Amino acid sequence: MKTDIILCGVGGQGILSIATIIGEAAMNENLYIKQAEVHGMSQRGGDVQSNLRISSEPIHSDLIPLGGADVIISMEPMEALRYLPWLKKEGWVITSATPFKNIPNYPDMAVIEADLDKLPHVIRLDIEQQAKDNGVPRSANVILLGAAQKALGIEYEKLEDAIRRVFSRKGDAVVEANIKALALGRAAQ
Repeated sequence: MKTDIILCGVGGQGILSIATIIGEAAMNENLYIKQAEVHGMSQRGGDVQSNLRISSEPIHSDLIPLGGADVIISMEPMEALRYLPWLKKEGWVITSATPFKNIPNYPDMAVIEADLDKLPHVIRLDIEQQAKDNGVPRSANVILLGAAQKALGIEYEKLEDAIRRVFSRKGDAVVEANIKALALGRAAQ
Protein backbone atom coordinates (compact mmCIF):
# COMPACT_ATOMS: atom_id res chain seq x y z
CA MET A 1 0.00 0.00 0.00
CA LYS A 2 1.33 3.43 -0.92
CA THR A 3 -0.59 6.69 -1.10
CA ASP A 4 0.93 10.09 -1.79
CA ILE A 5 -1.30 13.00 -0.80
CA ILE A 6 -0.99 16.74 -1.34
CA LEU A 7 -3.06 18.82 1.05
CA CYS A 8 -3.43 22.47 0.14
CA GLY A 9 -5.38 25.60 0.90
CA VAL A 10 -5.11 28.90 2.68
CA GLY A 11 -3.88 29.48 6.23
CA GLY A 12 -6.59 28.91 8.81
CA GLN A 13 -8.68 26.49 6.72
CA GLY A 14 -7.66 23.35 8.62
CA ILE A 15 -5.24 21.70 6.18
CA LEU A 16 -2.85 20.67 8.93
CA SER A 17 -5.74 19.24 10.97
CA ILE A 18 -6.62 17.00 8.02
CA ALA A 19 -2.97 15.91 7.82
CA THR A 20 -2.97 15.13 11.54
CA ILE A 21 -6.11 12.99 11.29
CA ILE A 22 -4.82 11.06 8.25
CA GLY A 23 -1.42 10.61 9.90
CA GLU A 24 -2.99 9.36 13.13
CA ALA A 25 -5.13 6.84 11.21
CA ALA A 26 -2.10 5.62 9.24
CA MET A 27 0.15 5.27 12.28
CA ASN A 28 -2.55 3.35 14.11
CA GLU A 29 -2.47 0.88 11.20
CA ASN A 30 1.31 0.53 11.64
CA LEU A 31 1.93 2.21 8.30
CA TYR A 32 4.96 4.33 7.57
CA ILE A 33 4.32 8.03 7.20
CA LYS A 34 6.36 11.04 6.13
CA GLN A 35 5.11 14.60 6.04
CA ALA A 36 6.52 17.87 4.76
CA GLU A 37 4.73 21.17 5.29
CA VAL A 38 5.11 24.46 3.50
CA HIS A 39 3.47 27.49 5.06
CA GLY A 40 2.96 30.76 3.27
CA MET A 41 2.41 33.80 5.41
CA SER A 42 2.19 32.87 9.06
CA GLN A 43 -1.11 34.70 9.36
CA ARG A 44 -4.40 33.58 7.89
CA GLY A 45 -4.55 34.11 4.18
CA GLY A 46 -1.18 32.70 3.10
CA ASP A 47 -0.98 29.45 1.16
CA VAL A 48 -0.45 26.22 3.09
CA GLN A 49 0.63 22.96 1.53
CA SER A 50 1.57 19.61 2.98
CA ASN A 51 3.01 16.48 1.36
CA LEU A 52 1.80 13.39 3.17
CA ARG A 53 3.19 10.01 2.17
CA ILE A 54 1.76 6.78 3.59
CA SER A 55 3.10 3.32 2.83
CA SER A 56 3.33 -0.23 4.10
CA GLU A 57 7.04 -0.06 3.16
CA PRO A 58 9.66 2.39 4.46
CA ILE A 59 9.53 5.85 2.85
CA HIS A 60 12.81 7.51 1.99
CA SER A 61 11.68 11.05 1.18
CA ASP A 62 8.93 13.26 2.50
CA LEU A 63 8.55 15.06 -0.84
CA ILE A 64 6.22 13.87 -3.57
CA PRO A 65 7.78 13.98 -7.05
CA LEU A 66 6.10 15.65 -10.02
CA GLY A 67 3.40 13.33 -11.35
CA GLY A 68 3.53 11.23 -8.18
CA ALA A 69 0.53 12.31 -6.08
CA ASP A 70 -2.40 9.93 -5.87
CA VAL A 71 -4.68 12.53 -4.27
CA ILE A 72 -4.91 16.30 -3.94
CA ILE A 73 -7.17 17.47 -1.13
CA SER A 74 -7.73 21.20 -1.46
CA MET A 75 -9.69 23.58 0.72
CA GLU A 76 -9.60 26.10 -2.12
CA PRO A 77 -10.18 25.42 -5.86
CA MET A 78 -7.40 27.62 -7.24
CA GLU A 79 -4.93 25.97 -4.87
CA ALA A 80 -5.95 22.57 -6.29
CA LEU A 81 -4.91 23.79 -9.75
CA ARG A 82 -1.56 25.02 -8.43
CA TYR A 83 -0.56 21.45 -7.53
CA LEU A 84 -1.84 19.63 -10.64
CA PRO A 85 1.73 19.07 -11.97
CA TRP A 86 2.26 16.75 -8.98
CA LEU A 87 -0.90 14.70 -9.64
CA LYS A 88 -0.75 11.30 -11.36
CA LYS A 89 -2.73 11.07 -14.60
CA GLU A 90 -5.42 8.97 -12.91
CA GLY A 91 -5.14 10.73 -9.55
CA TRP A 92 -8.00 12.25 -7.58
CA VAL A 93 -8.73 15.89 -6.78
CA ILE A 94 -11.10 16.48 -3.89
CA THR A 95 -11.69 20.20 -3.48
CA SER A 96 -13.90 22.81 -1.99
CA ALA A 97 -16.02 24.48 -4.67
CA THR A 98 -15.92 27.81 -2.85
CA PRO A 99 -13.05 30.20 -3.62
CA PHE A 100 -11.14 32.05 -0.94
CA LYS A 101 -10.41 35.25 -2.84
CA ASN A 102 -7.41 36.59 -0.99
CA ILE A 103 -5.66 38.13 -4.01
CA PRO A 104 -6.87 40.97 -6.25
CA ASN A 105 -6.41 39.05 -9.51
CA TYR A 106 -8.16 35.83 -8.47
CA PRO A 107 -8.99 33.88 -11.65
CA ASP A 108 -12.54 33.62 -12.95
CA MET A 109 -14.28 30.62 -11.34
CA ALA A 110 -15.54 29.46 -14.73
CA VAL A 111 -11.93 29.05 -15.87
CA ILE A 112 -11.01 27.14 -12.70
CA GLU A 113 -14.05 24.88 -13.04
CA ALA A 114 -13.27 24.21 -16.72
CA ASP A 115 -9.72 23.19 -15.82
CA LEU A 116 -10.98 20.87 -13.08
CA ASP A 117 -13.57 19.39 -15.46
CA LYS A 118 -10.73 18.19 -17.73
CA LEU A 119 -9.50 15.82 -15.02
CA PRO A 120 -10.70 12.21 -14.83
CA HIS A 121 -11.42 12.12 -11.07
CA VAL A 122 -12.71 15.23 -9.31
CA ILE A 123 -15.01 15.73 -6.36
CA ARG A 124 -16.08 19.36 -5.81
CA LEU A 125 -18.19 20.21 -2.80
CA ASP A 126 -19.55 23.36 -1.24
CA ILE A 127 -18.19 22.27 2.12
CA GLU A 128 -18.63 25.64 3.77
CA GLN A 129 -22.37 25.68 3.06
CA GLN A 130 -22.74 22.02 4.04
CA ALA A 131 -20.97 22.73 7.31
CA LYS A 132 -23.24 25.70 8.09
CA ASP A 133 -26.42 23.86 7.05
CA ASN A 134 -25.59 20.90 9.28
CA GLY A 135 -24.52 22.78 12.40
CA VAL A 136 -20.79 22.05 12.12
CA PRO A 137 -19.48 25.40 10.80
CA ARG A 138 -15.92 24.84 12.05
CA SER A 139 -15.61 21.38 10.47
CA ALA A 140 -15.73 22.07 6.73
CA ASN A 141 -12.23 20.63 6.40
CA VAL A 142 -13.38 17.30 7.86
CA ILE A 143 -16.28 17.19 5.39
CA LEU A 144 -13.65 17.35 2.65
CA LEU A 145 -11.68 14.57 4.36
CA GLY A 146 -14.81 12.39 4.42
CA ALA A 147 -15.26 12.94 0.69
CA ALA A 148 -11.63 11.90 0.13
CA GLN A 149 -11.82 8.73 2.24
CA LYS A 150 -12.15 6.21 -0.61
CA ALA A 151 -9.41 7.86 -2.67
CA LEU A 152 -7.10 7.71 0.35
CA GLY A 153 -7.54 3.96 0.79
CA ILE A 154 -8.03 4.35 4.55
CA GLU A 155 -10.99 2.64 6.16
CA TYR A 156 -13.72 5.02 7.25
CA GLU A 157 -13.73 3.64 10.81
CA LYS A 158 -9.98 4.28 11.10
CA LEU A 159 -10.56 7.97 10.28
CA GLU A 160 -13.35 8.11 12.86
CA ASP A 161 -11.04 6.62 15.49
CA ALA A 162 -8.32 9.11 14.55
CA ILE A 163 -10.77 12.01 14.95
CA ARG A 164 -11.64 10.76 18.43
CA ARG A 165 -7.97 10.64 19.43
CA VAL A 166 -6.96 13.92 17.78
CA PHE A 167 -9.85 15.98 19.16
CA SER A 168 -10.47 14.20 22.49
CA ARG A 169 -8.77 16.94 24.52
CA LYS A 170 -11.20 19.49 23.05
CA GLY A 171 -14.24 17.68 24.46
CA ASP A 172 -17.06 15.45 23.29
CA ALA A 173 -18.93 18.20 21.40
CA VAL A 174 -15.92 18.88 19.15
CA VAL A 175 -15.35 15.15 18.58
CA GLU A 176 -19.01 14.60 17.66
CA ALA A 177 -19.10 17.63 15.34
CA ASN A 178 -16.10 16.27 13.45
CA ILE A 179 -17.51 12.71 13.29
CA LYS A 180 -20.71 14.23 11.85
CA ALA A 181 -18.67 16.24 9.32
CA LEU A 182 -16.75 13.13 8.25
CA ALA A 183 -20.07 11.33 7.64
CA LEU A 184 -21.39 14.28 5.59
CA GLY A 185 -18.33 14.10 3.35
CA ARG A 186 -18.58 10.34 3.01
CA ALA A 187 -22.21 10.68 1.88
CA ALA A 188 -21.11 13.12 -0.83
CA GLN A 189 -18.48 10.78 -2.41
